[in-house]
Amino acid sequence: MAKFLYSPVKQKILLLLASGLALGLSRSPRTHFRIIKSIPKAWSEIERTTLRRIVREFKHKRLVDFKEEKDGSITVVLTKLGEKHAFRYDPDNISIPKPSRWDRKWRIVIFDIPEKKRPARDALRQEMKKLGFLELQKSVWVFPYECRNAIDFLVELFEIRNHVRYLVVSEMTYDADLRLYFNP
Repeated sequence: MAKFLYSPVKQKILLLLASGLALGLSRSPRTHFRIIKSIPKAWSEIERTTLRRIVREFKHKRLVDFKEEKDGSITVVLTKLGEKHAFRYDPDNISIPKPSRWDRKWRIVIFDIPEKKRPARDALRQEMKKLGFLELQKSVWVFPYECRNAIDFLVELFEIRNHVRYLVVSEMTYDADLRLYFNP
């Protein structure tokens, strides 16, 4: 079960730092190429000042270490503790805790993801199904419990932040079918 201890940007940085480890664990050249191709774009999307601040924070928490290379350059590497934290954000192991009492609010995720990002849209749908969301309409999904961190993580992972909205709804007409489905 993935616990969300960090903001989506921090999670993304941890995953990017772990991408080198993922390269070492994978034997597939196709996987190597996909990982290597996506890394520079993902790094460039993170604001430099934010990146520096987060790397300093990770250094303070002993999640990363600095390694000086022979040519004088500095490399940021994950420590064993950092690897452990990075693997907490494995999308295959995300779960949303069910509270003891329902707060009587519906969480609705709506999205309009362009066709050029179809793989991300399909992956988001698949992950939301796995998490237990119910599809109300083609791009409108509902869930009875707090799940913002999980959605933020998926949105950052699939790089679709500008196309997804998260709503908390305290009143909805005709929700008897939803109550029967979820039994909150």
